[in-house]
Amino acid sequence: MIPVRGYAGAKVAVLGLGRSGLSAARALRAGGAEVLAWDDTDAAREAAAAEGFAITDLARPGAFDGVASLIVSPGIPHLYPAPNKVIIAALDAGVPVDNDIGLFFRSLATKDWDGFDVTPKVIAVTGSNGKSTTSALIHHVLVEAGRAAQLAGNIGRGVLDIDPPEDGGVVVLELSSYQTDLARALTPDVAVFTNFSADHLDRHAGLGGYFAAKRRLFAEGGPDRAVIGVDEAEGRYLAGQMAEGPSDDRVIRISVDRKLSGAGWSVFARKGFLSEYRYGRQVGSIDLRGVTGLPGSHNHQNACAAYAACRTLGLAPRVIEAGLHSYAGLPHRSQRVAEKDGVIFVNDSKATNVDSALKALQAFENIRWICGGLEKDGGLGGLAPGLAHVRKAYVIGREAAQFAIGLGAVDAEVCNTMAEAVTRAMRDAESGDVVLLAPAAASFDQYDNFEKRGEDFMAQVRARLEA
Repeated sequence: MIPVRGYAGAKVAVLGLGRSGLSAARALRAGGAEVLAWDDTDAAREAAAAEGFAITDLARPGAFDGVASLIVSPGIPHLYPAPNKVIIAALDAGVPVDNDIGLFFRSLATKDWDGFDVTPKVIAVTGSNGKSTTSALIHHVLVEAGRAAQLAGNIGRGVLDIDPPEDGGVVVLELSSYQTDLARALTPDVAVFTNFSADHLDRHAGLGGYFAAKRRLFAEGGPDRAVIGVDEAEGRYLAGQMAEGPSDDRVIRISVDRKLSGAGWSVFARKGFLSEYRYGRQVGSIDLRGVTGLPGSHNHQNACAAYAACRTLGLAPRVIEAGLHSYAGLPHRSQRVAEKDGVIFVNDSKATNVDSALKALQAFENIRWICGGLEKDGGLGGLAPGLAHVRKAYVIGREAAQFAIGLGAVDAEVCNTMAEAVTRAMRDAESGDVVLLAPAAASFDQYDNFEKRGEDFMAQVRARLEA
């Protein structure tokens, strides 16, 4: 645990008592704060009370008298589409609002660091897609290289649950827009921006607000190094804002769309080969085609981002290459589940939006595509470049028929349930086909989360293969 510093003897309110909220409450108490905890659900309040936290209705009048700060869990809206009433009360009382990410950055460094030979580093990864894989990949490469590394944030452990880093330690954080939008302190040593596409628009009141939340990771603290995907206009703009000139190698531009040129530092992948250029000269190259845990162009983008981040820490290209080859992939992200009679089964339940599903479609050929769920804003038109890879779609979800209509000319069969979709896809599949779950939609119409959806897919596949 990392005890929160700066609140010893002060009252701090915590709103939302899930994983991050309880973690923040424990770390605040470890740092000497008096915690006032609240959640709208009975079970969460009971769990916090069992740990000895004072349960206080933060919506009642006067609840913020004498309170130094309010710590909010990421799922609770603080501005759009409408702020939570407790947050309104805190702001009306002049109480600062923060989250566990802000507490982490203000509490990480200690006097012990003065005696370290190598100061610990924080690598923070954000972006619309690929940030989980990129974060896990950076962590994996570092561990394989013998570096002390911890993975936390939106993946792995809560940021305040990790151990205080020791001499030369590295903390790798995955940060969502919900987390970067509110944190009052954002000071990573290396900040990574994978890519950008429309997502969470209701929470950020549109595309501009969503980008602004991502941009805060770079603008608030000024990282020593910035790794930025420049295949979209937002990334190109961000790189331009961070760089002082063409040869400023504090900014590392990454791409899977084109060869990058210029006097600065760049990493790009084309036709399965990763190349690193610095000051106009190639200094590294990796053949990604044999890296089985990173199939497709979207994963090559993740590889470029992870490679660049690891290079900022001084790892040699061949050391990074070895780590890429031993990376097995994350559950629910292009996860190869099984193969039988020439048919491959892939679970990409994490493809919850059109952009991530498109990347999954473009990674494979001859696809029997299981898709559907709670459709997000923007429609399905963005899937068009990948539909030529689809032999047939098997649509699930409460609105499966409407979703199937949105796929246009694609041969689509309305299945409604995962069990039915898997059965029909396996019935039709031939050698050389890929049965791919890449829903292009949220899971909440039928599942608690995308993990449950992916687990159901895997269970259905395995049960039928065993039978």
